Amino acid sequence: FVANRNIKTQNLFILVASYVFYGWWDWRFLSLIFFSTVVDYYVGMALGSNSNGTHRKLLLSASIITNLGLLGFFKYYNFFLQNFLSAFSILGKTISPNSLHIILPVGISFYTFQTLSYSIDVYRRKIEPTKDFFSFAAFVSFFPQLVAGPIERASNLLPQFGKVREFEYDKAVDGCMQILWGFFKKIVIADNCAVYANMIFNNSAEYSGSTLLLGALFFTFQIYGDFSGYSDIAIGTARLFGFSLMKNFAFPYFSRDMAEFWRRWHISLSTWFRDYLYIPLGGSRLGMGKAIRNTIIIFVVSGLWHGSNWTFVVWGLLNAFFVIPLVITQRNRKNLEIVAKGKIFPSIREASGMLVTFSLTVLAWIFFRAETVTQAVKIIGEIFSSSFFTIQDFNARRKALDLIVLVMLFVIVEWFGRDGEYAIERFYKKSKWIKWGQVLTISFLIFWFGFFGQELEFIYFQF
Repeated sequence: FVANRNIKTQNLFILVASYVFYGWWDWRFLSLIFFSTVVDYYVGMALGSNSNGTHRKLLLSASIITNLGLLGFFKYYNFFLQNFLSAFSILGKTISPNSLHIILPVGISFYTFQTLSYSIDVYRRKIEPTKDFFSFAAFVSFFPQLVAGPIERASNLLPQFGKVREFEYDKAVDGCMQILWGFFKKIVIADNCAVYANMIFNNSAEYSGSTLLLGALFFTFQIYGDFSGYSDIAIGTARLFGFSLMKNFAFPYFSRDMAEFWRRWHISLSTWFRDYLYIPLGGSRLGMGKAIRNTIIIFVVSGLWHGSNWTFVVWGLLNAFFVIPLVITQRNRKNLEIVAKGKIFPSIREASGMLVTFSLTVLAWIFFRAETVTQAVKIIGEIFSSSFFTIQDFNARRKALDLIVLVMLFVIVEWFGRDGEYAIERFYKKSKWIKWGQVLTISFLIFWFGFFGQELEFIYFQF
Protein backbone atom coordinates (compact mmCIF):
# COMPACT_ATOMS: atom_id res chain seq x y z
CA PHE A 1 0.00 0.00 0.00
CA VAL A 2 0.94 3.64 -0.48
CA ALA A 3 2.37 4.98 2.78
CA ASN A 4 1.77 1.67 4.49
CA ARG A 5 1.04 3.02 7.98
CA ASN A 6 -0.07 6.56 7.21
CA ILE A 7 -3.88 6.66 7.25
CA LYS A 8 -4.22 10.17 5.85
CA THR A 9 -1.95 9.43 2.90
CA GLN A 10 -3.79 6.19 2.20
CA ASN A 11 -7.14 7.98 2.26
CA LEU A 12 -5.85 10.81 0.08
CA PHE A 13 -4.61 8.23 -2.43
CA ILE A 14 -8.04 6.56 -2.46
CA LEU A 15 -9.74 9.95 -2.87
CA VAL A 16 -7.54 11.01 -5.79
CA ALA A 17 -7.93 7.60 -7.46
CA SER A 18 -11.72 7.80 -7.03
CA TYR A 19 -11.95 11.29 -8.51
CA VAL A 20 -9.73 10.33 -11.45
CA PHE A 21 -11.86 7.23 -11.98
CA TYR A 22 -15.12 9.19 -11.96
CA GLY A 23 -13.71 12.13 -13.90
CA TRP A 24 -12.51 9.81 -16.66
CA TRP A 25 -16.18 9.49 -17.69
CA ASP A 26 -16.94 13.23 -17.55
CA TRP A 27 -14.84 15.54 -15.39
CA ARG A 28 -17.59 18.17 -15.26
CA PHE A 29 -19.71 16.03 -12.95
CA LEU A 30 -16.98 15.90 -10.33
CA SER A 31 -18.43 19.19 -9.12
CA LEU A 32 -21.71 17.45 -8.27
CA ILE A 33 -20.18 14.73 -6.15
CA PHE A 34 -17.89 17.28 -4.48
CA PHE A 35 -20.85 19.55 -3.74
CA SER A 36 -22.85 16.69 -2.18
CA THR A 37 -19.79 15.73 -0.15
CA VAL A 38 -19.28 19.27 1.21
CA VAL A 39 -22.98 19.72 2.04
CA ASP A 40 -23.30 16.45 3.96
CA TYR A 41 -19.94 16.83 5.69
CA TYR A 42 -20.90 20.20 7.15
CA VAL A 43 -24.48 19.08 7.86
CA GLY A 44 -23.03 16.15 9.80
CA MET A 45 -20.68 18.42 11.75
CA ALA A 46 -23.54 20.80 12.57
CA LEU A 47 -25.82 17.95 13.63
CA GLY A 48 -23.14 16.64 15.94
CA SER A 49 -22.75 19.93 17.77
CA ASN A 50 -26.41 20.97 17.85
CA SER A 51 -28.94 19.70 20.37
CA ASN A 52 -31.88 21.90 19.35
CA GLY A 53 -34.55 19.64 17.85
CA THR A 54 -35.87 22.24 15.41
CA HIS A 55 -32.40 23.19 14.19
CA ARG A 56 -31.46 19.55 13.70
CA LYS A 57 -34.58 18.93 11.62
CA LEU A 58 -33.76 21.96 9.48
CA LEU A 59 -30.21 20.71 8.95
CA LEU A 60 -31.42 17.24 7.96
CA SER A 61 -34.00 18.82 5.64
CA ALA A 62 -31.23 20.82 3.98
CA SER A 63 -29.31 17.61 3.27
CA ILE A 64 -32.38 15.76 1.97
CA ILE A 65 -33.57 18.66 -0.21
CA THR A 66 -30.09 19.25 -1.66
CA ASN A 67 -29.38 15.63 -2.49
CA LEU A 68 -32.83 14.66 -3.72
CA GLY A 69 -33.11 18.00 -5.55
CA LEU A 70 -29.99 17.25 -7.59
CA LEU A 71 -31.10 13.66 -8.18
CA GLY A 72 -34.60 14.76 -9.18
CA PHE A 73 -33.38 17.41 -11.60
CA PHE A 74 -30.91 15.25 -13.47
CA LYS A 75 -32.96 12.08 -13.44
CA TYR A 76 -36.63 13.10 -13.55
CA TYR A 77 -36.99 16.65 -14.88
CA ASN A 78 -37.85 15.69 -18.47
CA PHE A 79 -39.97 12.73 -17.32
CA PHE A 80 -42.24 14.85 -15.16
CA LEU A 81 -42.29 17.65 -17.74
CA GLN A 82 -43.45 15.28 -20.48
CA ASN A 83 -46.14 13.76 -18.26
CA PHE A 84 -47.27 17.23 -17.19
CA LEU A 85 -47.66 18.23 -20.84
CA SER A 86 -49.48 14.98 -21.65
CA ALA A 87 -51.97 15.67 -18.83
CA PHE A 88 -52.74 19.09 -20.28
CA SER A 89 -53.09 17.71 -23.81
CA ILE A 90 -55.82 15.37 -22.56
CA LEU A 91 -57.71 18.46 -21.38
CA GLY A 92 -57.32 20.04 -24.81
CA LYS A 93 -54.57 22.43 -23.77
CA THR A 94 -51.33 22.64 -25.71
CA ILE A 95 -48.12 23.80 -24.02
CA SER A 96 -44.78 23.57 -25.80
CA PRO A 97 -41.85 24.35 -23.49
CA ASN A 98 -38.53 22.93 -24.54
CA SER A 99 -37.13 19.90 -22.77
CA LEU A 100 -33.57 20.21 -21.51
CA HIS A 101 -30.83 17.99 -22.90
CA ILE A 102 -29.80 16.64 -19.52
CA ILE A 103 -27.03 14.07 -19.19
CA LEU A 104 -27.62 11.69 -16.29
CA PRO A 105 -24.45 11.57 -14.15
CA VAL A 106 -23.24 8.00 -13.73
CA GLY A 107 -23.79 6.64 -10.23
CA ILE A 108 -25.76 9.65 -8.94
CA SER A 109 -28.51 7.40 -7.53
CA PHE A 110 -25.91 5.39 -5.64
CA TYR A 111 -23.75 8.08 -4.06
CA THR A 112 -26.79 10.26 -3.31
CA PHE A 113 -28.34 7.49 -1.19
CA GLN A 114 -24.97 6.81 0.42
CA THR A 115 -24.49 10.41 1.58
CA LEU A 116 -28.14 10.65 2.64
CA SER A 117 -27.77 7.61 4.88
CA TYR A 118 -24.83 9.32 6.60
CA SER A 119 -26.81 12.49 7.35
CA ILE A 120 -29.84 10.53 8.55
CA ASP A 121 -27.78 8.25 10.80
CA VAL A 122 -25.97 11.23 12.33
CA TYR A 123 -29.35 12.91 12.89
CA ARG A 124 -30.63 9.74 14.58
CA ARG A 125 -27.41 9.67 16.65
CA LYS A 126 -26.62 6.19 15.42
CA ILE A 127 -23.14 7.31 14.39
CA GLU A 128 -20.84 10.17 15.32
CA PRO A 129 -20.06 12.71 12.59
CA THR A 130 -16.55 12.48 11.20
CA LYS A 131 -14.21 15.46 11.50
CA ASP A 132 -11.87 14.16 8.79
CA PHE A 133 -13.04 15.70 5.50
CA PHE A 134 -10.72 13.59 3.33
CA SER A 135 -11.96 10.35 4.92
CA PHE A 136 -15.54 11.41 4.36
CA ALA A 137 -14.87 12.46 0.76
CA ALA A 138 -13.16 9.11 0.13
CA PHE A 139 -16.16 7.32 1.66
CA VAL A 140 -18.59 9.13 -0.67
CA SER A 141 -16.50 8.62 -3.81
CA PHE A 142 -14.89 5.22 -3.11
CA PHE A 143 -14.32 4.12 -6.68
CA PRO A 144 -15.04 0.34 -6.59
CA GLN A 145 -18.69 0.90 -5.63
CA LEU A 146 -19.16 4.51 -6.73
CA VAL A 147 -21.03 3.99 -10.00
CA ALA A 148 -23.16 0.91 -9.31
CA GLY A 149 -22.99 0.03 -5.64
CA PRO A 150 -23.29 -1.66 -3.26
CA ILE A 151 -24.82 1.37 -1.52
CA GLU A 152 -22.73 1.38 1.64
CA ARG A 153 -23.75 2.63 5.05
CA ALA A 154 -21.48 5.06 6.84
CA SER A 155 -21.64 2.83 9.92
CA ASN A 156 -19.90 0.04 7.97
CA LEU A 157 -17.59 1.73 5.48
CA LEU A 158 -16.61 5.07 7.04
CA PRO A 159 -14.87 3.59 10.14
CA GLN A 160 -12.68 1.55 7.78
CA PHE A 161 -11.12 4.79 6.54
CA GLY A 162 -9.98 5.46 10.10
CA LYS A 163 -7.94 2.28 10.40
CA VAL A 164 -4.53 1.39 9.05
CA ARG A 165 -4.91 -0.96 6.11
CA GLU A 166 -2.17 -3.48 5.45
CA PHE A 167 -1.85 -5.98 2.64
CA GLU A 168 -3.17 -9.43 3.56
CA TYR A 169 -2.42 -12.21 1.11
CA ASP A 170 -5.47 -14.36 1.87
CA LYS A 171 -7.86 -11.44 1.52
CA ALA A 172 -6.19 -10.40 -1.72
CA VAL A 173 -6.54 -13.90 -3.17
CA ASP A 174 -10.18 -14.02 -2.08
CA GLY A 175 -10.76 -10.62 -3.70
CA CYS A 176 -9.13 -11.72 -6.96
CA MET A 177 -11.26 -14.86 -7.08
CA GLN A 178 -14.44 -12.82 -6.58
CA ILE A 179 -13.32 -10.37 -9.28
CA LEU A 180 -12.69 -13.29 -11.66
CA TRP A 181 -16.14 -14.72 -10.98
CA GLY A 182 -17.65 -11.29 -11.50
CA PHE A 183 -15.97 -10.98 -14.89
CA PHE A 184 -17.30 -14.42 -15.84
CA LYS A 185 -20.84 -13.36 -14.93
CA LYS A 186 -20.54 -10.15 -16.92
CA ILE A 187 -18.57 -11.15 -20.02
CA VAL A 188 -19.72 -14.74 -20.49
CA ILE A 189 -23.26 -14.84 -19.08
CA ALA A 190 -24.63 -11.29 -19.18
CA ASP A 191 -23.10 -10.01 -22.41
CA ASN A 192 -23.92 -13.15 -24.39
CA CYS A 193 -27.48 -13.15 -23.07
CA ALA A 194 -27.72 -9.45 -23.98
CA VAL A 195 -27.20 -10.24 -27.66
CA TYR A 196 -30.36 -12.34 -27.86
CA ALA A 197 -32.38 -10.36 -25.32
CA ASN A 198 -31.75 -7.16 -27.30
CA MET A 199 -32.50 -8.82 -30.63
CA ILE A 200 -35.81 -10.25 -29.42
CA PHE A 201 -37.02 -7.24 -27.40
CA ASN A 202 -36.03 -4.75 -30.09
CA ASN A 203 -38.06 -6.68 -32.67
CA SER A 204 -40.73 -8.13 -30.39
CA ALA A 205 -43.56 -7.75 -32.95
CA GLU A 206 -41.83 -10.26 -35.23
CA TYR A 207 -41.57 -13.16 -32.80
CA SER A 208 -43.83 -15.87 -31.46
CA GLY A 209 -44.73 -16.34 -27.80
CA SER A 210 -42.10 -19.02 -27.19
CA THR A 211 -39.33 -16.86 -28.69
CA LEU A 212 -40.46 -13.87 -26.62
CA LEU A 213 -40.35 -16.00 -23.47
CA LEU A 214 -36.84 -17.06 -24.45
CA GLY A 215 -35.92 -13.38 -24.78
CA ALA A 216 -37.35 -12.68 -21.32
CA LEU A 217 -35.31 -15.56 -19.88
CA PHE A 218 -32.16 -14.27 -21.55
CA PHE A 219 -32.77 -10.84 -20.03
CA THR A 220 -33.43 -12.42 -16.63
CA PHE A 221 -29.94 -13.89 -16.63
CA GLN A 222 -28.44 -10.87 -18.36
CA ILE A 223 -29.46 -8.46 -15.61
CA TYR A 224 -28.44 -10.87 -12.86
CA GLY A 225 -25.05 -11.65 -14.40
CA ASP A 226 -24.50 -7.99 -15.21
CA PHE A 227 -25.44 -6.44 -11.87
CA SER A 228 -24.28 -9.15 -9.49
CA GLY A 229 -21.13 -9.47 -11.62
CA TYR A 230 -20.38 -5.79 -11.07
CA SER A 231 -21.03 -6.18 -7.34
CA ASP A 232 -18.57 -9.09 -7.22
CA ILE A 233 -15.94 -7.01 -9.02
CA ALA A 234 -16.54 -4.04 -6.71
CA ILE A 235 -16.43 -6.11 -3.51
CA GLY A 236 -13.33 -8.00 -4.67
CA THR A 237 -11.53 -4.81 -5.69
CA ALA A 238 -12.34 -3.18 -2.36
CA ARG A 239 -10.94 -6.22 -0.57
CA LEU A 240 -7.63 -5.72 -2.40
CA PHE A 241 -7.44 -2.29 -0.80
CA GLY A 242 -8.26 -3.69 2.64
CA PHE A 243 -11.95 -2.74 2.69
CA SER A 244 -14.95 -4.96 3.36
CA LEU A 245 -18.16 -4.08 1.47
CA MET A 246 -21.58 -5.51 2.18
CA LYS A 247 -22.94 -8.45 0.21
CA ASN A 248 -25.29 -7.22 -2.50
CA PHE A 249 -26.67 -10.49 -3.93
CA ALA A 250 -27.40 -13.76 -2.17
CA PHE A 251 -28.41 -16.10 -5.01
CA PRO A 252 -31.86 -14.49 -5.49
CA TYR A 253 -33.08 -16.84 -8.21
CA PHE A 254 -33.14 -19.66 -5.64
CA SER A 255 -35.75 -17.80 -3.56
CA ARG A 256 -38.91 -19.62 -2.50
CA ASP A 257 -41.15 -16.54 -2.40
CA MET A 258 -41.00 -12.94 -3.57
CA ALA A 259 -40.27 -11.55 -0.11
CA GLU A 260 -37.20 -13.77 0.07
CA PHE A 261 -36.24 -12.66 -3.43
CA TRP A 262 -36.15 -9.03 -2.30
CA ARG A 263 -34.03 -9.95 0.70
CA ARG A 264 -31.52 -11.46 -1.71
CA TRP A 265 -31.63 -9.08 -4.72
CA HIS A 266 -29.77 -5.74 -4.57
CA ILE A 267 -29.58 -6.10 -0.80
CA SER A 268 -27.99 -2.69 -0.25
CA LEU A 269 -30.93 -0.89 -1.89
CA SER A 270 -33.64 -3.11 -0.38
CA THR A 271 -32.30 -2.61 3.14
CA TRP A 272 -31.88 1.14 2.46
CA PHE A 273 -35.56 1.47 1.62
CA ARG A 274 -36.46 -0.69 4.61
CA ASP A 275 -34.46 1.40 7.10
CA TYR A 276 -35.00 4.88 5.71
CA LEU A 277 -38.48 4.69 4.21
CA TYR A 278 -40.52 1.62 5.18
CA ILE A 279 -39.79 1.69 8.93
CA PRO A 280 -40.11 5.51 9.29
CA LEU A 281 -43.50 5.25 7.56
CA GLY A 282 -44.55 2.84 10.29
CA GLY A 283 -43.56 -0.45 8.69
CA SER A 284 -46.03 -3.13 9.72
CA ARG A 285 -46.53 -1.73 13.25
CA LEU A 286 -49.61 0.39 12.47
CA GLY A 287 -51.96 -2.30 11.20
CA MET A 288 -52.37 -4.29 8.04
CA GLY A 289 -53.73 -1.40 5.96
CA LYS A 290 -50.68 0.76 6.66
CA ALA A 291 -48.36 -2.20 6.07
CA ILE A 292 -49.87 -2.72 2.60
CA ARG A 293 -49.67 1.02 1.88
CA ASN A 294 -46.02 1.16 2.94
CA THR A 295 -45.17 -1.90 0.87
CA ILE A 296 -46.66 -0.29 -2.23
CA ILE A 297 -44.81 2.97 -1.53
CA ILE A 298 -41.36 1.42 -1.23
CA PHE A 299 -41.80 -0.65 -4.40
CA VAL A 300 -43.09 2.30 -6.44
CA VAL A 301 -40.20 4.44 -5.17
CA SER A 302 -37.83 1.57 -5.96
CA GLY A 303 -39.22 1.50 -9.49
CA LEU A 304 -38.73 5.24 -9.90
CA TRP A 305 -35.22 4.95 -8.44
CA HIS A 306 -34.34 2.71 -11.38
CA GLY A 307 -35.43 5.18 -14.03
CA SER A 308 -37.81 7.82 -15.33
CA ASN A 309 -40.17 5.56 -17.25
CA TRP A 310 -43.62 4.20 -16.48
CA THR A 311 -42.27 0.71 -17.17
CA PHE A 312 -40.25 0.93 -13.95
CA VAL A 313 -43.28 2.12 -11.99
CA VAL A 314 -45.35 -0.82 -13.24
CA TRP A 315 -42.44 -3.16 -12.48
CA GLY A 316 -42.39 -1.84 -8.93
CA LEU A 317 -46.16 -2.18 -8.56
CA LEU A 318 -46.07 -5.75 -9.84
CA ASN A 319 -43.46 -6.70 -7.26
CA ALA A 320 -45.54 -5.00 -4.57
CA PHE A 321 -48.59 -7.06 -5.53
CA PHE A 322 -46.47 -10.22 -5.49
CA VAL A 323 -45.27 -9.44 -1.95
CA ILE A 324 -48.52 -8.11 -0.45
CA PRO A 325 -50.22 -11.57 -0.13
CA LEU A 326 -47.20 -12.68 1.91
CA VAL A 327 -47.52 -9.60 4.12
CA ILE A 328 -51.25 -10.20 4.65
CA THR A 329 -50.72 -13.85 5.58
CA GLN A 330 -47.61 -12.93 7.63
CA ARG A 331 -45.48 -15.32 5.62
CA ASN A 332 -43.09 -12.66 4.32
CA ARG A 333 -40.35 -13.71 6.73
CA LYS A 334 -40.86 -17.44 6.49
CA ASN A 335 -37.84 -18.28 4.32
CA LEU A 336 -34.83 -16.70 6.02
CA GLU A 337 -32.32 -19.53 5.66
CA ILE A 338 -30.77 -20.59 2.36
CA VAL A 339 -32.83 -23.09 0.43
CA ALA A 340 -32.12 -26.80 1.06
CA LYS A 341 -29.42 -25.94 3.58
CA GLY A 342 -26.97 -28.81 3.94
CA LYS A 343 -28.69 -30.79 1.20
CA ILE A 344 -27.91 -31.46 -2.44
CA PHE A 345 -31.47 -31.25 -3.72
CA PRO A 346 -34.43 -29.13 -2.59
CA SER A 347 -37.69 -30.67 -1.43
CA ILE A 348 -40.69 -30.72 -3.78
CA ARG A 349 -42.21 -27.78 -1.87
CA GLU A 350 -38.98 -25.79 -2.11
CA ALA A 351 -38.58 -26.58 -5.81
CA SER A 352 -42.15 -25.56 -6.58
CA GLY A 353 -41.71 -22.36 -4.54
CA MET A 354 -38.56 -21.50 -6.50
CA LEU A 355 -40.29 -22.21 -9.80
CA VAL A 356 -43.26 -19.95 -9.00
CA THR A 357 -41.03 -17.17 -7.67
CA PHE A 358 -38.72 -17.36 -10.67
CA SER A 359 -41.70 -17.24 -13.04
CA LEU A 360 -43.11 -14.14 -11.35
CA THR A 361 -39.68 -12.54 -11.48
CA VAL A 362 -39.37 -13.20 -15.22
CA LEU A 363 -42.84 -11.72 -15.77
CA ALA A 364 -41.87 -8.54 -13.92
CA TRP A 365 -38.54 -8.27 -15.77
CA ILE A 366 -40.46 -7.95 -19.05
CA PHE A 367 -41.76 -4.56 -17.90
CA PHE A 368 -38.30 -3.60 -16.68
CA ARG A 369 -36.74 -4.34 -20.08
CA ALA A 370 -39.51 -3.15 -22.41
CA GLU A 371 -39.37 0.35 -23.88
CA THR A 372 -43.02 1.05 -23.05
CA VAL A 373 -45.78 -0.46 -20.94
CA THR A 374 -47.71 -1.16 -24.15
CA GLN A 375 -44.84 -3.21 -25.55
CA ALA A 376 -44.56 -5.20 -22.32
CA VAL A 377 -48.30 -5.97 -22.30
CA LYS A 378 -48.15 -7.11 -25.94
CA ILE A 379 -45.18 -9.36 -25.22
CA ILE A 380 -46.93 -10.98 -22.27
CA GLY A 381 -50.12 -11.34 -24.30
CA GLU A 382 -48.19 -13.09 -27.07
CA ILE A 383 -46.48 -15.42 -24.60
CA PHE A 384 -49.90 -16.54 -23.32
CA SER A 385 -51.35 -16.87 -26.82
CA SER A 386 -51.44 -19.86 -29.16
CA SER A 387 -48.26 -18.60 -30.85
CA PHE A 388 -46.38 -19.89 -27.81
CA PHE A 389 -46.56 -23.33 -29.41
CA THR A 390 -44.91 -22.05 -32.60
CA ILE A 391 -41.24 -22.94 -32.63
CA GLN A 392 -39.74 -20.06 -34.56
CA ASP A 393 -36.39 -19.88 -36.25
CA PHE A 394 -34.23 -16.79 -35.74
CA ASN A 395 -30.68 -15.69 -36.42
CA ALA A 396 -28.02 -17.78 -34.67
CA ARG A 397 -30.60 -20.03 -32.97
CA ARG A 398 -28.00 -22.78 -32.64
CA LYS A 399 -25.66 -20.45 -30.75
CA ALA A 400 -28.58 -19.44 -28.55
CA LEU A 401 -29.15 -23.09 -27.65
CA ASP A 402 -25.45 -23.43 -26.80
CA LEU A 403 -25.80 -20.39 -24.54
CA ILE A 404 -28.76 -21.99 -22.77
CA VAL A 405 -26.54 -24.96 -21.90
CA LEU A 406 -23.86 -22.59 -20.61
CA VAL A 407 -26.41 -20.74 -18.48
CA MET A 408 -27.65 -24.05 -17.05
CA LEU A 409 -24.09 -24.98 -16.06
CA PHE A 410 -23.72 -21.55 -14.47
CA VAL A 411 -26.91 -22.12 -12.44
CA ILE A 412 -25.56 -25.50 -11.26
CA VAL A 413 -22.33 -23.89 -10.04
CA GLU A 414 -24.35 -21.17 -8.27
CA TRP A 415 -26.56 -23.83 -6.65
CA PHE A 416 -23.67 -25.77 -5.17
CA GLY A 417 -22.00 -22.57 -3.98
CA ARG A 418 -25.13 -20.90 -2.62
CA ASP A 419 -23.95 -20.96 0.99
CA GLY A 420 -20.89 -18.82 0.26
CA GLU A 421 -20.33 -15.10 -0.22
CA TYR A 422 -20.05 -15.87 -3.94
CA ALA A 423 -20.53 -19.08 -5.89
CA ILE A 424 -16.96 -20.38 -6.18
CA GLU A 425 -15.76 -19.31 -2.72
CA ARG A 426 -16.23 -22.65 -1.01
CA PHE A 427 -14.56 -24.60 -3.83
CA TYR A 428 -11.28 -22.73 -4.20
CA LYS A 429 -10.59 -22.85 -0.44
CA LYS A 430 -10.45 -26.65 -0.40
CA SER A 431 -6.97 -26.94 -1.90
CA LYS A 432 -4.49 -24.97 -3.98
CA TRP A 433 -4.99 -27.42 -6.89
CA ILE A 434 -8.71 -26.71 -6.95
CA LYS A 435 -7.98 -22.99 -6.67
CA TRP A 436 -5.63 -22.89 -9.64
CA GLY A 437 -7.83 -25.31 -11.57
CA GLN A 438 -10.71 -22.89 -11.11
CA VAL A 439 -8.59 -19.91 -12.14
CA LEU A 440 -7.48 -21.62 -15.35
CA THR A 441 -10.95 -23.01 -16.15
CA ILE A 442 -12.80 -19.73 -15.59
CA SER A 443 -10.12 -17.75 -17.45
CA PHE A 444 -10.40 -20.16 -20.39
CA LEU A 445 -14.20 -19.86 -20.39
CA ILE A 446 -13.96 -16.07 -20.36
CA PHE A 447 -11.60 -15.96 -23.33
CA TRP A 448 -13.39 -18.75 -25.23
CA PHE A 449 -17.04 -17.85 -24.62
CA GLY A 450 -16.72 -14.22 -23.57
CA PHE A 451 -18.54 -11.69 -25.71
CA PHE A 452 -16.02 -9.20 -27.09
CA GLY A 453 -17.95 -8.12 -30.19
CA GLN A 454 -18.74 -4.65 -28.89
CA GLU A 455 -18.57 -2.66 -25.69
CA LEU A 456 -21.57 -3.38 -23.47
CA GLU A 457 -21.57 -1.19 -20.38
CA PHE A 458 -23.07 -2.37 -17.12
CA ILE A 459 -26.86 -1.99 -17.07
CA TYR A 460 -26.90 -0.21 -13.73
CA PHE A 461 -24.56 2.52 -14.96
CA GLN A 462 -27.72 4.19 -16.34
CA PHE A 463 -29.34 4.27 -12.88
